[in-house]
Amino acid sequence: MNRLSRIDAAISQSGLHPWWRGAAIYQVYPRSYMDANGDGIGDLPGLTARLDHIADLGVDAIWVSPFFTSPMKDFGYDVADYCDVDPIFGTLADFDALVERAHDLGLKVLIDQVYAHTSDEHDWFVQSRQRRTGDKADWYVWADAKPDGSPPSNWQSVFGGPAWTWDARRGQYYLHNFLPGQPQLNCHNPAVQDALLAAARFWLDRGVDGFRLDALNFAMHDPALTDNPPAPDDGKVRTRPFDFQLHLHNQSHPAIATFIERIRALCDAYGAIFTMAEVGGMNALAEMHNFTQGEARLNSAYGFDFLYADALTPGLVAGALANWPDGSGMGWPSWAFENHDAPRALSRWCAAGERDAFARMKAVLLTALRGNIILYQGEELGLTQVDIPFVQLQDPEAIANWPLTLSRDGARTPMPWAAQDEHGGFSRAAPWLPLGEDNLARAADRQAGDPSSLLTLTRQLLALRQSIPALRTGSAEVIHADAHCLVMRRRQDGQSILCAFNLSGKTQAWPLAGPARGRTVVTVNGAEPGALPPFAAILVEETE
Repeated sequence: MNRLSRIDAAISQSGLHPWWRGAAIYQVYPRSYMDANGDGIGDLPGLTARLDHIADLGVDAIWVSPFFTSPMKDFGYDVADYCDVDPIFGTLADFDALVERAHDLGLKVLIDQVYAHTSDEHDWFVQSRQRRTGDKADWYVWADAKPDGSPPSNWQSVFGGPAWTWDARRGQYYLHNFLPGQPQLNCHNPAVQDALLAAARFWLDRGVDGFRLDALNFAMHDPALTDNPPAPDDGKVRTRPFDFQLHLHNQSHPAIATFIERIRALCDAYGAIFTMAEVGGMNALAEMHNFTQGEARLNSAYGFDFLYADALTPGLVAGALANWPDGSGMGWPSWAFENHDAPRALSRWCAAGERDAFARMKAVLLTALRGNIILYQGEELGLTQVDIPFVQLQDPEAIANWPLTLSRDGARTPMPWAAQDEHGGFSRAAPWLPLGEDNLARAADRQAGDPSSLLTLTRQLLALRQSIPALRTGSAEVIHADAHCLVMRRRQDGQSILCAFNLSGKTQAWPLAGPARGRTVVTVNGAEPGALPPFAAILVEETE
Protein backbone atom coordinates (compact mmCIF):
# COMPACT_ATOMS: atom_id res chain seq x y z
CA MET A 1 0.00 0.00 0.00
CA ASN A 2 1.48 3.37 -0.98
CA ARG A 3 1.52 6.45 1.24
CA LEU A 4 -1.53 8.05 -0.38
CA SER A 5 -3.51 4.83 0.00
CA ARG A 6 -2.65 4.63 3.71
CA ILE A 7 -3.80 8.21 4.20
CA ASP A 8 -7.06 7.54 2.32
CA ALA A 9 -7.68 4.36 4.33
CA ALA A 10 -7.18 6.28 7.57
CA ILE A 11 -9.64 8.94 6.44
CA SER A 12 -12.23 6.29 5.63
CA GLN A 13 -11.79 4.62 9.01
CA SER A 14 -12.12 7.97 10.81
CA GLY A 15 -15.64 8.41 9.50
CA LEU A 16 -14.76 11.28 7.17
CA HIS A 17 -15.56 11.05 3.48
CA PRO A 18 -13.07 9.12 1.32
CA TRP A 19 -11.36 11.14 -1.40
CA TRP A 20 -13.60 9.87 -4.19
CA ARG A 21 -16.95 10.79 -2.64
CA GLY A 22 -18.11 13.84 -4.55
CA ALA A 23 -14.92 13.89 -6.60
CA ALA A 24 -14.49 15.64 -9.93
CA ILE A 25 -12.88 13.26 -12.43
CA TYR A 26 -11.38 14.22 -15.80
CA GLN A 27 -11.59 11.60 -18.53
CA VAL A 28 -8.62 11.45 -20.88
CA TYR A 29 -8.91 9.76 -24.26
CA PRO A 30 -5.14 9.38 -24.77
CA ARG A 31 -5.20 9.05 -28.58
CA SER A 32 -6.52 12.59 -28.74
CA TYR A 33 -5.07 14.44 -25.75
CA MET A 34 -1.48 15.28 -26.73
CA ASP A 35 1.03 13.78 -29.16
CA ALA A 36 4.62 13.93 -27.91
CA ASN A 37 6.41 11.92 -30.61
CA GLY A 38 4.92 13.53 -33.71
CA ASP A 39 3.09 10.55 -35.23
CA GLY A 40 -0.36 12.21 -35.13
CA ILE A 41 -1.61 10.03 -32.25
CA GLY A 42 -1.72 11.10 -28.61
CA ASP A 43 0.44 9.19 -26.15
CA LEU A 44 1.34 8.86 -22.46
CA PRO A 45 4.33 11.24 -22.57
CA GLY A 46 2.04 13.80 -24.18
CA LEU A 47 -0.50 13.35 -21.41
CA THR A 48 2.19 13.74 -18.77
CA ALA A 49 3.42 16.92 -20.43
CA ARG A 50 -0.07 18.42 -20.34
CA LEU A 51 -1.11 17.26 -16.84
CA ASP A 52 -0.79 20.81 -15.54
CA HIS A 53 -3.86 21.79 -17.57
CA ILE A 54 -5.90 19.16 -15.76
CA ALA A 55 -4.47 19.96 -12.33
CA ASP A 56 -5.20 23.65 -12.86
CA LEU A 57 -8.86 22.81 -13.42
CA GLY A 58 -9.09 21.63 -9.82
CA VAL A 59 -10.25 18.06 -10.41
CA ASP A 60 -9.41 15.22 -8.03
CA ALA A 61 -8.48 12.50 -10.51
CA ILE A 62 -7.87 11.56 -14.10
CA TRP A 63 -9.46 8.54 -15.74
CA VAL A 64 -7.32 7.34 -18.63
CA SER A 65 -9.08 5.34 -21.35
CA PRO A 66 -7.30 2.15 -22.52
CA PHE A 67 -3.63 2.38 -23.47
CA PHE A 68 -2.94 -1.37 -23.28
CA THR A 69 -1.42 -3.52 -26.04
CA SER A 70 -4.11 -3.83 -28.71
CA PRO A 71 -4.63 -4.25 -32.46
CA MET A 72 -6.92 -1.20 -32.10
CA LYS A 73 -9.92 -2.69 -33.86
CA ASP A 74 -11.96 -0.90 -31.19
CA PHE A 75 -9.22 1.57 -30.26
CA GLY A 76 -7.93 -0.13 -27.14
CA TYR A 77 -11.10 -1.72 -25.84
CA ASP A 78 -9.87 -4.90 -27.56
CA VAL A 79 -7.04 -5.74 -25.17
CA ALA A 80 -4.26 -8.07 -26.32
CA ASP A 81 -2.18 -7.75 -23.14
CA TYR A 82 -3.67 -6.45 -19.90
CA CYS A 83 -0.22 -5.80 -18.38
CA ASP A 84 1.61 -3.75 -20.98
CA VAL A 85 1.40 -0.45 -22.84
CA ASP A 86 0.79 -0.41 -26.57
CA PRO A 87 3.80 1.07 -28.42
CA ILE A 88 1.47 3.68 -29.93
CA PHE A 89 1.11 5.16 -26.44
CA GLY A 90 4.61 4.53 -25.08
CA THR A 91 6.07 2.16 -22.50
CA LEU A 92 5.53 0.98 -18.95
CA ALA A 93 8.20 3.46 -17.91
CA ASP A 94 6.10 6.22 -19.50
CA PHE A 95 3.10 5.06 -17.49
CA ASP A 96 5.12 5.06 -14.28
CA ALA A 97 6.27 8.60 -15.05
CA LEU A 98 2.63 9.62 -15.62
CA VAL A 99 1.56 8.24 -12.24
CA GLU A 100 4.47 9.92 -10.46
CA ARG A 101 3.76 13.29 -12.06
CA ALA A 102 0.02 13.03 -11.41
CA HIS A 103 0.59 12.26 -7.75
CA ASP A 104 3.03 15.15 -7.48
CA LEU A 105 0.23 17.40 -8.77
CA GLY A 106 -2.28 15.94 -6.30
CA LEU A 107 -4.18 13.96 -8.94
CA LYS A 108 -5.36 10.39 -8.48
CA VAL A 109 -4.99 8.07 -11.47
CA LEU A 110 -7.87 5.82 -12.58
CA ILE A 111 -7.58 3.43 -15.51
CA ASP A 112 -10.01 1.31 -17.48
CA GLN A 113 -10.33 -2.41 -16.93
CA VAL A 114 -12.12 -4.37 -19.66
CA TYR A 115 -13.35 -7.66 -18.24
CA ALA A 116 -16.13 -8.61 -20.65
CA HIS A 117 -13.86 -9.46 -23.57
CA THR A 118 -10.32 -9.41 -24.93
CA SER A 119 -8.84 -9.02 -28.38
CA ASP A 120 -8.78 -12.10 -30.59
CA GLU A 121 -5.01 -11.54 -30.61
CA HIS A 122 -4.71 -12.04 -26.84
CA ASP A 123 -2.61 -15.10 -26.06
CA TRP A 124 -5.47 -16.52 -23.98
CA PHE A 125 -7.72 -16.61 -27.04
CA VAL A 126 -4.95 -17.83 -29.32
CA GLN A 127 -4.61 -20.85 -27.02
CA SER A 128 -8.33 -21.28 -26.45
CA ARG A 129 -9.20 -21.51 -30.14
CA GLN A 130 -6.62 -24.23 -30.86
CA ARG A 131 -8.45 -27.14 -29.25
CA ARG A 132 -11.38 -28.07 -27.05
CA THR A 133 -9.10 -29.34 -24.29
CA GLY A 134 -6.36 -27.63 -22.32
CA ASP A 135 -6.16 -25.06 -19.53
CA LYS A 136 -7.51 -22.18 -21.68
CA ALA A 137 -10.17 -24.18 -23.52
CA ASP A 138 -12.97 -22.83 -21.30
CA TRP A 139 -11.68 -19.28 -20.93
CA TYR A 140 -14.02 -17.98 -23.64
CA VAL A 141 -17.63 -18.72 -24.54
CA TRP A 142 -17.67 -21.53 -27.10
CA ALA A 143 -20.68 -23.50 -28.32
CA ASP A 144 -21.55 -26.02 -31.00
CA ALA A 145 -23.61 -25.09 -34.02
CA LYS A 146 -27.25 -26.04 -34.17
CA PRO A 147 -27.95 -29.13 -36.32
CA ASP A 148 -28.50 -26.90 -39.35
CA GLY A 149 -25.15 -25.15 -38.82
CA SER A 150 -26.66 -21.90 -37.54
CA PRO A 151 -25.39 -20.10 -34.41
CA PRO A 152 -26.18 -21.49 -30.94
CA SER A 153 -28.63 -18.71 -30.09
CA ASN A 154 -30.27 -15.66 -31.63
CA TRP A 155 -28.07 -13.18 -29.74
CA GLN A 156 -27.02 -10.09 -31.68
CA SER A 157 -23.90 -7.96 -31.23
CA VAL A 158 -23.90 -4.29 -30.24
CA PHE A 159 -21.95 -3.39 -33.38
CA GLY A 160 -24.28 -5.20 -35.76
CA GLY A 161 -24.87 -8.76 -36.90
CA PRO A 162 -24.95 -12.03 -34.94
CA ALA A 163 -23.00 -12.21 -31.68
CA TRP A 164 -21.50 -15.52 -32.80
CA THR A 165 -18.60 -16.17 -35.18
CA TRP A 166 -17.62 -19.60 -36.51
CA ASP A 167 -14.09 -20.77 -35.83
CA ALA A 168 -12.88 -23.71 -37.94
CA ARG A 169 -9.99 -24.52 -35.60
CA ARG A 170 -12.34 -25.71 -32.86
CA GLY A 171 -15.30 -26.38 -35.09
CA GLN A 172 -17.43 -24.18 -32.84
CA TYR A 173 -18.86 -20.71 -32.58
CA TYR A 174 -17.45 -18.15 -30.14
CA LEU A 175 -19.47 -15.36 -28.55
CA HIS A 176 -18.71 -11.67 -29.01
CA ASN A 177 -21.16 -9.07 -27.76
CA PHE A 178 -19.25 -6.41 -29.66
CA LEU A 179 -16.85 -6.86 -32.60
CA PRO A 180 -15.83 -10.34 -33.84
CA GLY A 181 -12.33 -9.27 -32.81
CA GLN A 182 -13.54 -8.99 -29.19
CA PRO A 183 -14.28 -12.57 -28.07
CA GLN A 184 -16.28 -12.88 -24.89
CA LEU A 185 -14.39 -13.99 -21.79
CA ASN A 186 -16.05 -16.74 -19.77
CA CYS A 187 -16.06 -14.94 -16.43
CA HIS A 188 -18.06 -17.81 -14.93
CA ASN A 189 -14.71 -19.62 -14.88
CA PRO A 190 -12.85 -18.91 -11.59
CA ALA A 191 -9.51 -19.19 -13.39
CA VAL A 192 -10.52 -16.33 -15.70
CA GLN A 193 -11.50 -14.22 -12.70
CA ASP A 194 -8.15 -15.01 -11.07
CA ALA A 195 -6.29 -13.90 -14.20
CA LEU A 196 -8.22 -10.64 -14.42
CA LEU A 197 -7.63 -9.90 -10.74
CA ALA A 198 -3.93 -10.57 -11.26
CA ALA A 199 -3.95 -7.96 -14.03
CA ALA A 200 -5.64 -5.48 -11.70
CA ARG A 201 -3.03 -6.21 -9.04
CA PHE A 202 -0.30 -5.48 -11.60
CA TRP A 203 -1.57 -1.92 -12.01
CA LEU A 204 -2.33 -1.44 -8.32
CA ASP A 205 1.29 -2.30 -7.60
CA ARG A 206 2.28 0.45 -10.06
CA GLY A 207 0.34 3.00 -8.03
CA VAL A 208 -3.05 3.42 -9.71
CA ASP A 209 -5.78 4.77 -7.46
CA GLY A 210 -8.82 3.14 -9.00
CA PHE A 211 -10.57 1.50 -11.90
CA ARG A 212 -13.40 2.29 -14.25
CA LEU A 213 -14.88 -1.10 -15.21
CA ASP A 214 -15.99 -1.09 -18.83
CA ALA A 215 -19.31 -2.71 -19.87
CA LEU A 216 -19.37 -4.66 -16.62
CA ASN A 217 -22.89 -6.00 -17.08
CA PHE A 218 -21.65 -7.86 -20.17
CA ALA A 219 -19.16 -9.85 -18.09
CA MET A 220 -21.38 -12.94 -17.74
CA HIS A 221 -24.08 -14.61 -19.83
CA ASP A 222 -26.74 -17.28 -19.40
CA PRO A 223 -24.80 -20.57 -19.76
CA ALA A 224 -27.93 -22.21 -21.19
CA LEU A 225 -27.65 -19.84 -24.19
CA THR A 226 -31.38 -19.13 -24.09
CA ASP A 227 -32.70 -17.05 -27.00
CA ASN A 228 -33.47 -13.41 -26.26
CA PRO A 229 -37.11 -12.39 -26.73
CA PRO A 230 -38.05 -9.67 -29.23
CA ALA A 231 -38.20 -6.10 -28.00
CA PRO A 232 -41.54 -4.30 -28.23
CA ASP A 233 -41.76 -1.66 -30.93
CA ASP A 234 -41.12 1.72 -29.30
CA GLY A 235 -41.42 3.67 -32.53
CA LYS A 236 -37.71 4.51 -32.69
CA VAL A 237 -35.58 3.83 -35.75
CA ARG A 238 -33.67 0.60 -35.27
CA THR A 239 -30.25 0.79 -36.89
CA ARG A 240 -28.92 -2.56 -35.61
CA PRO A 241 -30.29 -6.08 -35.16
CA PHE A 242 -29.25 -5.64 -31.51
CA ASP A 243 -32.11 -3.16 -31.11
CA PHE A 244 -34.74 -5.78 -31.95
CA GLN A 245 -34.14 -7.83 -28.79
CA LEU A 246 -34.58 -7.64 -25.04
CA HIS A 247 -31.14 -8.52 -23.74
CA LEU A 248 -32.10 -10.90 -20.97
CA HIS A 249 -29.67 -13.75 -21.56
CA ASN A 250 -26.51 -12.55 -23.32
CA GLN A 251 -25.57 -10.28 -20.40
CA SER A 252 -26.47 -9.30 -16.81
CA HIS A 253 -26.12 -12.70 -15.16
CA PRO A 254 -26.69 -12.54 -11.35
CA ALA A 255 -23.26 -14.09 -10.67
CA ILE A 256 -21.58 -10.85 -11.79
CA ALA A 257 -22.21 -9.52 -8.28
CA THR A 258 -20.07 -12.27 -6.74
CA PHE A 259 -17.19 -11.42 -9.07
CA ILE A 260 -17.60 -7.75 -8.12
CA GLU A 261 -17.11 -8.66 -4.47
CA ARG A 262 -13.79 -10.26 -5.38
CA ILE A 263 -12.74 -7.07 -7.21
CA ARG A 264 -13.69 -4.94 -4.21
CA ALA A 265 -11.85 -7.20 -1.79
CA LEU A 266 -8.67 -6.89 -3.84
CA CYS A 267 -8.97 -3.11 -4.04
CA ASP A 268 -9.68 -2.80 -0.32
CA ALA A 269 -6.41 -4.59 0.36
CA TYR A 270 -4.67 -1.59 -1.23
CA GLY A 271 -6.51 1.06 0.77
CA ALA A 272 -9.11 3.49 -0.53
CA ILE A 273 -8.99 2.40 -4.18
CA PHE A 274 -11.95 3.72 -6.14
CA THR A 275 -14.06 1.39 -8.30
CA MET A 276 -16.69 2.63 -10.76
CA ALA A 277 -18.77 0.52 -13.11
CA GLU A 278 -20.08 1.52 -16.51
CA VAL A 279 -23.53 -0.01 -16.99
CA GLY A 280 -25.91 0.36 -19.91
CA GLY A 281 -29.03 -1.32 -21.17
CA MET A 282 -32.67 -1.65 -20.28
CA ASN A 283 -31.98 -2.79 -16.68
CA ALA A 284 -29.09 -0.41 -16.07
CA LEU A 285 -30.50 1.27 -12.97
CA ALA A 286 -31.28 -1.96 -11.15
CA GLU A 287 -27.86 -3.32 -12.06
CA MET A 288 -26.07 -0.17 -10.93
CA HIS A 289 -27.84 -0.38 -7.59
CA ASN A 290 -26.96 -4.05 -7.31
CA PHE A 291 -23.32 -3.51 -8.26
CA THR A 292 -22.87 -0.76 -5.62
CA GLN A 293 -24.99 -2.17 -2.80
CA GLY A 294 -23.48 -2.18 0.67
CA GLU A 295 -19.80 -2.09 1.53
CA ALA A 296 -18.66 -5.25 -0.27
CA ARG A 297 -19.30 -4.13 -3.83
CA LEU A 298 -18.21 -1.22 -6.01
CA ASN A 299 -17.98 2.37 -4.82
CA SER A 300 -19.92 3.89 -7.68
CA ALA A 301 -21.55 3.36 -11.07
CA TYR A 302 -22.63 5.47 -13.97
CA GLY A 303 -24.99 4.84 -16.82
CA PHE A 304 -26.30 6.71 -19.80
CA ASP A 305 -28.93 9.01 -18.26
CA PHE A 306 -27.37 12.04 -19.93
CA LEU A 307 -24.96 10.58 -22.48
CA TYR A 308 -27.56 9.60 -25.06
CA ALA A 309 -30.33 12.01 -24.11
CA ASP A 310 -31.50 14.21 -26.98
CA ALA A 311 -32.38 17.10 -24.64
CA LEU A 312 -31.36 18.30 -21.20
CA THR A 313 -34.61 18.86 -19.31
CA PRO A 314 -35.52 19.52 -15.68
CA GLY A 315 -37.42 16.23 -15.64
CA LEU A 316 -34.37 14.31 -16.85
CA VAL A 317 -32.19 15.76 -14.10
CA ALA A 318 -34.81 15.36 -11.39
CA GLY A 319 -35.47 11.76 -12.39
CA ALA A 320 -31.78 10.87 -12.44
CA LEU A 321 -31.22 12.31 -8.96
CA ALA A 322 -34.35 10.62 -7.60
CA ASN A 323 -32.93 7.25 -8.65
CA TRP A 324 -30.08 7.65 -6.15
CA PRO A 325 -31.57 8.65 -2.79
CA ASP A 326 -29.30 9.20 0.18
CA GLY A 327 -29.95 6.06 2.24
CA SER A 328 -28.27 3.26 4.12
CA GLY A 329 -26.72 0.68 1.79
CA MET A 330 -27.43 2.80 -1.28
CA GLY A 331 -24.59 3.23 -3.74
CA TRP A 332 -23.04 6.48 -4.83
CA PRO A 333 -23.70 7.75 -8.37
CA SER A 334 -21.31 9.20 -10.92
CA TRP A 335 -22.51 11.53 -13.67
CA ALA A 336 -21.18 12.37 -17.11
CA PHE A 337 -22.71 14.62 -19.75
CA GLU A 338 -20.08 13.56 -22.31
CA ASN A 339 -17.62 10.75 -22.96
CA HIS A 340 -15.74 9.01 -25.78
CA ASP A 341 -18.81 7.01 -26.85
CA ALA A 342 -21.43 9.78 -26.96
CA PRO A 343 -21.85 12.85 -29.16
CA ARG A 344 -20.74 16.12 -27.58
CA ALA A 345 -23.46 17.48 -25.32
CA LEU A 346 -23.56 20.99 -26.82
CA SER A 347 -24.26 19.50 -30.24
CA ARG A 348 -27.09 17.36 -28.86
CA TRP A 349 -28.73 19.80 -26.51
CA CYS A 350 -28.84 23.26 -28.06
CA ALA A 351 -28.75 25.26 -31.27
CA ALA A 352 -25.44 26.55 -32.57
CA GLY A 353 -26.19 30.16 -31.66
CA GLU A 354 -27.02 29.23 -28.06
CA ARG A 355 -23.98 27.13 -27.27
CA ASP A 356 -21.88 29.64 -25.36
CA ALA A 357 -24.67 30.49 -22.92
CA PHE A 358 -25.85 26.90 -22.67
CA ALA A 359 -22.32 25.66 -21.94
CA ARG A 360 -22.03 28.00 -18.96
CA MET A 361 -25.36 26.90 -17.52
CA LYS A 362 -24.45 23.24 -18.13
CA ALA A 363 -21.15 23.67 -16.29
CA VAL A 364 -22.91 25.04 -13.22
CA LEU A 365 -25.47 22.24 -13.32
CA LEU A 366 -22.81 19.52 -13.47
CA THR A 367 -21.02 21.14 -10.55
CA ALA A 368 -24.22 21.12 -8.49
CA LEU A 369 -25.13 17.44 -8.92
CA ARG A 370 -24.97 15.05 -5.98
CA GLY A 371 -22.46 12.35 -6.83
CA ASN A 372 -19.13 12.22 -8.58
CA ILE A 373 -18.90 14.37 -11.70
CA ILE A 374 -16.92 13.40 -14.79
CA LEU A 375 -15.64 15.92 -17.32
CA TYR A 376 -14.63 14.56 -20.69
CA GLN A 377 -11.53 16.14 -22.18
CA GLY A 378 -12.38 19.37 -23.99
CA GLU A 379 -15.70 19.80 -22.20
CA GLU A 380 -14.09 22.62 -20.22
CA LEU A 381 -13.42 24.34 -23.56
CA GLY A 382 -16.94 23.89 -24.90
CA LEU A 383 -15.93 21.55 -27.71
CA THR A 384 -18.66 20.44 -30.10
CA GLN A 385 -19.20 17.37 -32.26
CA VAL A 386 -17.03 17.38 -35.37
CA ASP A 387 -18.64 16.20 -38.60
CA ILE A 388 -16.25 13.50 -39.84
CA PRO A 389 -16.66 12.62 -43.53
CA PHE A 390 -17.08 8.95 -44.33
CA VAL A 391 -13.62 8.63 -45.91
CA GLN A 392 -12.01 9.72 -42.62
CA LEU A 393 -14.13 7.60 -40.27
CA GLN A 394 -12.27 5.34 -37.86
CA ASP A 395 -15.18 4.16 -35.68
CA PRO A 396 -16.18 0.60 -36.69
CA GLU A 397 -19.78 1.04 -35.54
CA ALA A 398 -20.23 4.22 -37.58
CA ILE A 399 -18.68 2.64 -40.66
CA ALA A 400 -20.97 -0.39 -40.38
CA ASN A 401 -24.14 1.66 -39.86
CA TRP A 402 -23.42 4.72 -41.99
CA PRO A 403 -25.12 7.15 -42.18
CA LEU A 404 -27.70 6.34 -39.48
CA THR A 405 -25.30 6.07 -36.54
CA LEU A 406 -23.72 9.32 -35.42
CA SER A 407 -20.00 8.60 -35.38
CA ARG A 408 -18.20 8.34 -32.06
CA ASP A 409 -15.21 9.83 -33.89
CA GLY A 410 -16.83 13.25 -33.75
CA ALA A 411 -16.36 13.33 -29.97
CA ARG A 412 -12.87 11.79 -30.10
CA THR A 413 -11.16 14.53 -32.09
CA PRO A 414 -7.84 15.93 -30.80
CA MET A 415 -7.62 18.57 -28.09
CA PRO A 416 -6.99 22.06 -29.48
CA TRP A 417 -4.16 23.61 -27.49
CA ALA A 418 -3.05 26.46 -29.74
CA ALA A 419 -5.50 28.21 -32.07
CA GLN A 420 -2.88 29.49 -34.53
CA ASP A 421 -1.01 26.20 -34.86
CA GLU A 422 -1.58 24.16 -38.01
CA HIS A 423 -2.62 21.13 -35.97
CA GLY A 424 -3.93 22.98 -32.94
CA GLY A 425 -0.78 22.32 -30.94
CA PHE A 426 -1.81 18.69 -30.62
CA SER A 427 0.88 17.25 -32.88
CA ARG A 428 3.67 18.15 -35.28
CA ALA A 429 2.03 15.83 -37.83
CA ALA A 430 -1.44 15.56 -39.30
CA PRO A 431 -3.60 14.10 -36.51
CA TRP A 432 -5.45 10.80 -36.75
CA LEU A 433 -8.76 12.72 -36.82
CA PRO A 434 -9.41 16.33 -37.85
CA LEU A 435 -9.76 18.87 -35.05
CA GLY A 436 -12.65 20.81 -36.58
CA GLU A 437 -12.54 24.55 -37.27
CA ASP A 438 -15.11 25.44 -34.59
CA ASN A 439 -13.13 23.62 -31.94
CA LEU A 440 -9.84 25.13 -33.05
CA ALA A 441 -11.35 28.54 -32.29
CA ARG A 442 -11.99 27.33 -28.72
CA ALA A 443 -8.35 26.34 -28.14
CA ALA A 444 -6.99 26.31 -24.60
CA ASP A 445 -4.50 29.12 -25.25
CA ARG A 446 -7.32 31.48 -26.23
CA GLN A 447 -9.32 30.72 -23.09
CA ALA A 448 -6.61 30.36 -20.44
CA GLY A 449 -6.11 34.09 -19.86
CA ASP A 450 -9.68 35.18 -20.55
CA PRO A 451 -11.63 35.85 -17.33
CA SER A 452 -14.93 35.45 -19.21
CA SER A 453 -14.09 32.11 -20.88
CA LEU A 454 -15.73 28.76 -20.19
CA LEU A 455 -12.35 27.39 -19.12
CA THR A 456 -12.02 30.10 -16.46
CA LEU A 457 -15.59 29.48 -15.29
CA THR A 458 -14.95 25.74 -15.05
CA ARG A 459 -11.93 26.34 -12.82
CA GLN A 460 -13.98 28.64 -10.61
CA LEU A 461 -16.84 26.16 -10.34
CA LEU A 462 -14.60 23.22 -9.44
CA ALA A 463 -12.91 25.35 -6.78
CA LEU A 464 -16.35 26.15 -5.33
CA ARG A 465 -17.32 22.48 -5.29
CA GLN A 466 -14.10 21.68 -3.44
CA SER A 467 -14.66 24.42 -0.86
CA ILE A 468 -18.39 23.97 -0.19
CA PRO A 469 -19.16 20.66 1.57
CA ALA A 470 -22.86 20.85 0.71
CA LEU A 471 -22.01 20.82 -3.00
CA ARG A 472 -19.42 18.06 -2.82
CA THR A 473 -21.06 15.52 -0.51
CA GLY A 474 -24.34 16.99 0.72
CA SER A 475 -27.87 15.72 0.20
CA ALA A 476 -29.89 16.80 -2.83
CA GLU A 477 -33.57 17.69 -2.87
CA VAL A 478 -35.36 18.76 -6.04
CA ILE A 479 -37.92 21.32 -4.94
CA HIS A 480 -39.17 22.41 -8.38
CA ALA A 481 -39.02 20.93 -11.86
CA ASP A 482 -41.27 22.07 -14.69
CA ALA A 483 -40.83 22.13 -18.45
CA HIS A 484 -38.09 24.79 -18.28
CA CYS A 485 -36.80 25.38 -14.75
CA LEU A 486 -35.10 23.24 -12.16
CA VAL A 487 -34.50 24.18 -8.53
CA MET A 488 -32.76 21.95 -6.03
CA ARG A 489 -31.26 22.33 -2.59
CA ARG A 490 -27.95 20.84 -1.48
CA ARG A 491 -27.47 20.51 2.29
CA GLN A 492 -24.82 19.37 4.72
CA ASP A 493 -24.04 20.20 8.37
CA GLY A 494 -26.32 23.20 8.51
CA GLN A 495 -25.18 24.61 5.19
CA SER A 496 -27.82 25.02 2.45
CA ILE A 497 -27.17 25.88 -1.18
CA LEU A 498 -30.14 26.74 -3.40
CA CYS A 499 -29.43 25.87 -7.05
CA ALA A 500 -31.73 27.32 -9.72
CA PHE A 501 -31.53 26.77 -13.47
CA ASN A 502 -33.40 27.90 -16.57
CA LEU A 503 -32.73 25.18 -19.15
CA SER A 504 -34.59 27.05 -21.89
CA GLY A 505 -33.66 29.81 -24.32
CA LYS A 506 -36.40 32.12 -23.07
CA THR A 507 -36.73 34.14 -19.88
CA GLN A 508 -38.74 32.26 -17.25
CA ALA A 509 -40.57 33.50 -14.16
CA TRP A 510 -38.83 32.78 -10.87
CA PRO A 511 -40.40 29.42 -9.93
CA LEU A 512 -40.45 29.81 -6.14
CA ALA A 513 -42.74 31.90 -3.95
CA GLY A 514 -40.01 34.40 -3.20
CA PRO A 515 -36.44 35.19 -4.25
CA ALA A 516 -33.55 33.27 -2.79
CA ARG A 517 -32.14 34.93 0.31
CA GLY A 518 -28.48 34.73 1.14
CA ARG A 519 -25.04 35.02 -0.39
CA THR A 520 -24.87 34.51 -4.15
CA VAL A 521 -22.13 31.93 -4.71
CA VAL A 522 -22.16 31.94 -8.50
CA THR A 523 -24.36 33.34 -11.25
CA VAL A 524 -24.18 33.00 -15.03
CA ASN A 525 -26.09 34.48 -17.97
CA GLY A 526 -27.63 37.28 -15.91
CA ALA A 527 -29.30 35.12 -13.27
CA GLU A 528 -30.42 36.87 -10.08
CA PRO A 529 -31.99 35.51 -6.85
CA GLY A 530 -35.45 36.25 -8.30
CA ALA A 531 -34.89 36.24 -12.06
CA LEU A 532 -33.96 33.60 -14.64
CA PRO A 533 -33.03 34.92 -18.10
CA PRO A 534 -32.32 32.40 -20.89
CA PHE A 535 -29.97 29.60 -19.78
CA ALA A 536 -29.48 31.26 -16.42
CA ALA A 537 -27.99 29.48 -13.42
CA ILE A 538 -27.50 30.70 -9.87
CA LEU A 539 -26.26 29.14 -6.64
CA VAL A 540 -27.15 30.89 -3.38
CA GLU A 541 -25.93 30.01 0.11
CA GLU A 542 -29.17 30.44 2.00
CA THR A 543 -29.71 32.27 5.27
CA GLU A 544 -32.67 31.87 7.59
